[in-house]
Amino acid sequence: MSDKSDVQPPAVSVIMPVLNEERHLRGAVQAILAQQYDGEMEVVIAIGPSSDRTEEIAAELVRETASHENKRVHTVPNPTGRTPAALNAAIKASRHPVVVRVDGHGMLSPNYIATAVRLLEETGAQNVGGIMHAEGENDWEHAVAAAMTSKIGVGNAAFHTGGEAGPAETVYLGVFRREALERQGGYNEEFIRAQDWELNFRIREAGGLIWFSPELKVSYRPRPSVKALAKQYKDYGRWRHVVARYHEGSINLRYLAPPTAVCAIAAGVVVGAALTPWGFLIPGGYLAAIVAGSLPAGKGLPLKARAQIPVALATMHMSWGFGFLASPKALAKKVIASRRPAVLTSTETSAEAASN
Repeated sequence: MSDKSDVQPPAVSVIMPVLNEERHLRGAVQAILAQQYDGEMEVVIAIGPSSDRTEEIAAELVRETASHENKRVHTVPNPTGRTPAALNAAIKASRHPVVVRVDGHGMLSPNYIATAVRLLEETGAQNVGGIMHAEGENDWEHAVAAAMTSKIGVGNAAFHTGGEAGPAETVYLGVFRREALERQGGYNEEFIRAQDWELNFRIREAGGLIWFSPELKVSYRPRPSVKALAKQYKDYGRWRHVVARYHEGSINLRYLAPPTAVCAIAAGVVVGAALTPWGFLIPGGYLAAIVAGSLPAGKGLPLKARAQIPVALATMHMSWGFGFLASPKALAKKVIASRRPAVLTSTETSAEAASN
């Protein structure tokens, strides 16, 4: 009788959507290939129409791993450039029973895959995920990383700030059982953003468990400029409002804080300019709050990075809030029209029929 330790771990497919990722792609793939994992592994990169050297670097990685029997890199095209389409293309081209989602600017911790596979087995979950650990490479990125990992920046989101292991609505990236992905038909490609939340919603609706664990950590590289950060968070807010319209009851005070702040500050400026200077107390109070909140967030950082944290916080809050407020109902209606019902397993379907 063989010992349990002799059992070969399941083979893993790592899927990666990329678009203009020449700066981080090689490092992200190298972090995957260096995983402390004994099972077979493949990396499938879905490449969007990039204007930099992303495609060239991906081709180099394919050539460099061609002779590696158990750790190879493959590529598939993603003509649309959209993340959910890239993910579906990579899932279709992959072949192993465990599917790990990684972004082109994400760096897996050395035991990420081994830990995730263990958690899938221990919890019975359909998807497990952990912490989005933002790390910068220059003063601006250090400032954004501090903002993204602080409660004044992102509230109490566990996958940003940490928390106890347990069931979750959604998780960062995710390590899935392939059967769960295939049963639900993959990602809904109408969700240009928030596609993870929507897929995890269907998995939960079908009775599956989504599990968060702080044992899992992915180093994330923040956007390199104010403009790029503003676009990222405007899109986050825009699509969070779509989610709120798609699924009533999914909104909470954390999500309402940025649009409320945008409205209050705009009203304060108008009142201050047109009626009384007292109106400026609102934007002034907000500015004082983010400056005060940036002090503990920037502990240990260089002075230049600490000085930019309030800029990062304001960019995140105002862009997210504006995106939420400006999100058109027409977009939500289009997405709702594409709604996919959760697909139950045959066992769950039989049980549901019997209960009726």
